[in-house]
Amino acid sequence: MAMTMHLNIVSAEEEIFSGTIESVFIPLVSGEVGIYPRHTPLIGEIKPGEIVVRSEEGENEQHFFVSGGILEVQPHVVTVLSDTAIRAKDLDESVALEAKRQAEEAMQDQKADMDFALAQAELAEAVAQLNMIRKLREKR
Repeated sequence: MAMTMHLNIVSAEEEIFSGTIESVFIPLVSGEVGIYPRHTPLIGEIKPGEIVVRSEEGENEQHFFVSGGILEVQPHVVTVLSDTAIRAKDLDESVALEAKRQAEEAMQDQKADMDFALAQAELAEAVAQLNMIRKLREKR
């Protein structure tokens, strides 16, 4: 039997995932990190992107999108706190494309109510969602 740890992925609205896993791969601002049981304690800033979760026996792989957030790693518990976390199967390409279009418009329009930094953040999130959708589509 392989060593395992517990993972919680929590968004502002709900708990998206809670379960026993073998490993998880998370996009941090400083680069992607792979976490296995008994990992050194760590706190990091998550950037928008894909979280890949490998369950027991490595047979089951699940994908989640996060808009950013905070990662806390303890030897047997990993916690992801994010404003937005979505199961990969629930991502909607048309919604992501529209969000990208609106963010690009806001960045072009200097008189927009939305400030430039917020528009950049929303653009990065939309692009990360689209990249994840395309990557998952290619795997099928």
